[in-house]
Amino acid sequence: MIAVDTSSLIAYLAGDSGGDVIRLDRAMADRNLLLPPPVISEILSAPKLAPDVAERILALPRIEIVDGYWERAGKLRATVLAMRRKARFADALIAQACLDHGLLIIVRDRDFRHFAAAADLVILPR
Repeated sequence: MIAVDTSSLIAYLAGDSGGDVIRLDRAMADRNLLLPPPVISEILSAPKLAPDVAERILALPRIEIVDGYWERAGKLRATVLAMRRKARFADALIAQACLDHGLLIIVRDRDFRHFAAAADLVILPR
């Protein structure tokens, strides 16, 4: 199974091109995609999101949050911040959800490389 970050999902929905969009399209076609809950929240928070897009997002399978998730996400973010790297809160939550389930992640946002350096997060190449 593969997860996706908000940046790549937005690019996919906008019809952009790129290796991440191709990988996401393939993962969706293969029914090999799980959405991290923070990605769902980020997408649904767009004020002008079309109702049909919201329906499509909500129909996709999602990663289940497991016990201790919040604590592990906080520690992961602290580790990245201690490395003096950017560690956005939502990115830490997305990375930890993937780590908890051993999922690869499709990203467009280069900040995820800091989480990969701090933990065993595997980012699919663009």
